[in-house]
Amino acid sequence: MSISVAVAGLGFGEEFLALYRDHPQVHRLGIVEPSVDRLREVGDRHGLGDRFRHIEEVLDDDRWDAVHILAPVAFHAAFSIAVLDAGKHCACAVPMATELDDLRAVAAAQRRSGKNYMMMETAVYGREYRFVERLYRAGGLGDLTFYRGYHIQNLDGFPDYWLGFPPMKYVTHALSPLLALTDSVATDVVAHGAGRLSAERIGDSGNPFPVEAGLFRLSNSDVLGNITMSFFQTARSYIEGFSCYGDLASVEWSGVEGEPVYMFETLPAGADSPLRGRRYERKEIVPPDAMSGLPEALIRYVTDYEFVPQDGSRPSTRRAHHSGSHPYLVDEFVASIVEGRTPRIDASTAAAWTAPGIVAHESSLQGGQRLPVPSF
Repeated sequence: MSISVAVAGLGFGEEFLALYRDHPQVHRLGIVEPSVDRLREVGDRHGLGDRFRHIEEVLDDDRWDAVHILAPVAFHAAFSIAVLDAGKHCACAVPMATELDDLRAVAAAQRRSGKNYMMMETAVYGREYRFVERLYRAGGLGDLTFYRGYHIQNLDGFPDYWLGFPPMKYVTHALSPLLALTDSVATDVVAHGAGRLSAERIGDSGNPFPVEAGLFRLSNSDVLGNITMSFFQTARSYIEGFSCYGDLASVEWSGVEGEPVYMFETLPAGADSPLRGRRYERKEIVPPDAMSGLPEALIRYVTDYEFVPQDGSRPSTRRAHHSGSHPYLVDEFVASIVEGRTPRIDASTAAAWTAPGIVAHESSLQGGQRLPVPSF
């Protein structure tokens, strides 16, 4: 069995075209983009003939089995519901939505349709997370006690719809590794805003904070999640990562792709030391790309690769962004459809990973009130 997929949104969406084109279980690939020039440019570059300016054209066309939404965040919920109600499978970039009612509406559409919905969260498919997960599942970290997640990014110069975007409403990159590791959900959060957005950065959102930080408690784990999010007025180059701490070992990652992670292992009691307290050994580790299970045709996309355009322009080297996670995301979405099973990050999981950030932002607006996170 093979499927047809249309990619909607050709900004970030272009990153996924070669992956779908080369996936052995995808027989047709289309693109959707309202900009005529962008549609022509990307279509020519990738040699794709199925081109649409409006997503409704795909939804009304029985030739298409699935749609991957990479449109701006404001469209995620409405487009996801439309795709599912049209009887097609849906993949969507993060976040699932920015309001709790919209999370519920997308989940309800998935139940009505019976089709697959998958939120394409990169953080739980990157090489650093996969390394930490293998280590933790094997008992190498022992019992987890604490987790720090962070996503700092400067959005100056981005399209105007990003002005004043509440950082916590984009929390999934920083928080989802903790929820995935512990097989848990957030039950409540205390969050605070830091700083004040300058007048030209507030936009129409009403959010006053360039930075938000929160403490998240979990349903079936004593681990505390400490999350920091910033989109403006923080002098730091892009960073998106996490550190987690256990009683046997801990892992700290800077969040900069390609940099090593540091693992701290507890030495046996009684090890010679003139100091009080336990001793630890620090190891510098470059997480490996364990690619078992990935279709052979997608393996090259886990690391930087040569892209050969179909329009005759010069080949170039393209980055394998988000720690090589994109091939794994595409394969999981396609495989879940072909195999007739629920994808790893299904609608209920996506809602449970997105809702804590929405509630955290409300907590920060209320001056740090502890607020419950609804269950999905």
